[in-house]
Amino acid sequence: MTSSTIELKQNFSTKLINGLLNIKPLAEFAKAQARKMIIKRAHLIGVNWEDNVQNLQNHSWQEEINAIENPNLQYPPYYLTSFHAYEKGNMSWDAAWELESAAYSVHSTIYSKTPQPDGDRNLRKSYHEFLQTQISTNPENILDIGCGVGLSTFALQEAYPHSHISGLDLSPYFLAVAKYQAQQKGKTINWIHDAGENNNLPLESFDLISNFLIFHELPQSAAENIISHSNKLLKKGGFFAIMDMNPQSEIYQKMPRYVLTLLKSTEPYLDQYFSLDMASVFTKYGFSTPKIVPISCRHRAIIAQKIN
Repeated sequence: MTSSTIELKQNFSTKLINGLLNIKPLAEFAKAQARKMIIKRAHLIGVNWEDNVQNLQNHSWQEEINAIENPNLQYPPYYLTSFHAYEKGNMSWDAAWELESAAYSVHSTIYSKTPQPDGDRNLRKSYHEFLQTQISTNPENILDIGCGVGLSTFALQEAYPHSHISGLDLSPYFLAVAKYQAQQKGKTINWIHDAGENNNLPLESFDLISNFLIFHELPQSAAENIISHSNKLLKKGGFFAIMDMNPQSEIYQKMPRYVLTLLKSTEPYLDQYFSLDMASVFTKYGFSTPKIVPISCRHRAIIAQKIN
């Protein structure tokens, strides 16, 4: 079979899957199945999904969300859509309360055919080990864009214990949970409720800007805007890094169509991410040609340095 034939079949499959997902009952069914699969896998690795959620539900969140929410923030339209089987996407308590358990579940099979509880931690460790091979000095100021409930931010602080770290996210619900978890862990982190592509953070103030698993959740225009704006936030010689799904992964290339359907039902911008030419976008906005390396069977790390 020629490469052009394979590409034609893949394009046909993509159009077919996207067409099916435009039928609301089918899309809702796919989301429900994806959610059941994630919760089942969480139980297999010893994550008590229901208890974890209940513990967070029982907390009174008014203090945290009042302290963190930016009332003047204008949410970009792409963000106000359904993500990860949540009708309100990231703008909901349910998404915030379940995010940590979901991360452990989704990453449990990265380094093993059978689900393992340390998959998430090992993925983050691999990413930070890669960063440390590329950045020779300790970054004084680090910004974690799309920090969620703080998993990536806490991991950055563990990797760079002497750095000043800020976590930025568009979801006040995620940030409220992140703030609460930081207090429970005794961590000092600056939490920012704002957009990665348009904010009032001081220019040329960061040595490293990290993005952990957010670019596959962005339309291409937002991805470019974040890279462009981040160049302005970085000091000369600073680094911009991404850890995300690897479109060239053999797993995604050979993924059964029904599994891909489940995945796409929860990731509305996946096609745009898979077709984005990262190297050209980085150089377009003043970065060096990025170094792109696989760090798991499904993920890649990307890093580039600000040159102008």
